[in-house]
Amino acid sequence: MILSFIFFLILFLGGIWVMALAQSLEDFQAIVFIAGLLLTSLSLAFMMRQRGSATRRKDNWSGSPTE
Repeated sequence: MILSFIFFLILFLGGIWVMALAQSLEDFQAIVFIAGLLLTSLSLAFMMRQRGSATRRKDNWSGSPTE
């Protein structure tokens, strides 16, 4: 659990840093900003996918909406 949080934190803060870096570049600002946005979104998706989240469900991806 700690390792997944560290991985999430590195991706999340790295994505924010890449978005900030895009402001100081002269070329390819949009591409770098979108890469940072994708990193941030990927980190949030990774964290929401983890078991034992705030919903306390055993399996977050069971597929059945009635569970």
